[in-house]
Amino acid sequence: MEILKKHFATAAFLFLGLTTMAQTDINSLKKVFKENYTQEYNKAYAEAIVGLTKVYDENSYEINLRLGWLHYQNKNYSQSQSYYQKASSLKPYSVEAKLGLVKPLSILENWDKVLQVYEEVLKIDPQNTTANYWAGAIQYNRKKYEQAAKLFEKIVNLYPFDYDGNHMLGWTYLNLGRNSEAKSLFNKALLNRPDDASCLEGLTKIK
Repeated sequence: MEILKKHFATAAFLFLGLTTMAQTDINSLKKVFKENYTQEYNKAYAEAIVGLTKVYDENSYEINLRLGWLHYQNKNYSQSQSYYQKASSLKPYSVEAKLGLVKPLSILENWDKVLQVYEEVLKIDPQNTTANYWAGAIQYNRKKYEQAAKLFEKIVNLYPFDYDGNHMLGWTYLNLGRNSEAKSLFNKALLNRPDDASCLEGLTKIK
């Protein structure tokens, strides 16, 4: 019995030591992040990057996500892509990491990869309006109107008075020859943004 008491006492001591060490680590990290936000506010992105690099842990989702954003702000898009990709790998169901990743990919005009990432987001969150809209815009620009329509229809169903959804679905339907529906959508978008040039142009193309 005495041996068990000593065993539990030793275990409790070790646990207390590990807890204290973990608390010290998180407090230090919170201090680094606080300084980091101040540096970002002052647009000292390079300094903010150096500060986080000093405490870098490749298994930290938060640090990788933050470095992805800071490198993006510092216009180092390849590095930004790398850190966002790492964060996404650490948390495969993270929508925020994937939506972060499309930022540098878009600047680098890697549209195939951008579309792939949006499709990954939609597998996790099928109703995500950002992914639906921009995936639809890519398909529209590629003249894949059927695919674009399905994506824009989701937005209009979720947000019936949304200008962007109605506007883009109107143009998509127009290209599909669905003129009556396109006219209705353009007119609805004009209720949201009266005198919108793009919607007015769309209406002139409907016979």
